[in-house]
Amino acid sequence: MKKLIFIFVLMCLFSCGDYIDKPKNLIPKDQMAEIMADLYINDQATFMYPNTNLEAGTRYILKTHNVKSQDFVESFKYYVVKEQMSSIADDAQKIILEKDPKADQYVKDKKNKTGNLQNPPALSR
Repeated sequence: MKKLIFIFVLMCLFSCGDYIDKPKNLIPKDQMAEIMADLYINDQATFMYPNTNLEAGTRYILKTHNVKSQDFVESFKYYVVKEQMSSIADDAQKIILEKDPKADQYVKDKKNKTGNLQNPPALSR
């Protein structure tokens, strides 16, 4: 019985470690925020022009930032697991607002209209 409890305690201690190792080519947070801002803009462009290719835009953005897609995916996973993606997304939003000051007024109007952008109203059938 003591061995079983000892094994259980050891398993709990080892399971509290990091869930993911730091990627070899980790993208810095500031560059990740710039990439995310460009990806958000690219995503919105596909809504305005439905016949555009989202994948081609994504490849172009990663190429302009000199980032491989695998490095981006690994860095994205790392920041999500480390719970740092929300701060990166906030930085990306600031970058977007710097690029387009009119977007700031649009966001403020949407916040005033709905009260909160994070929780959109539920859709009814």
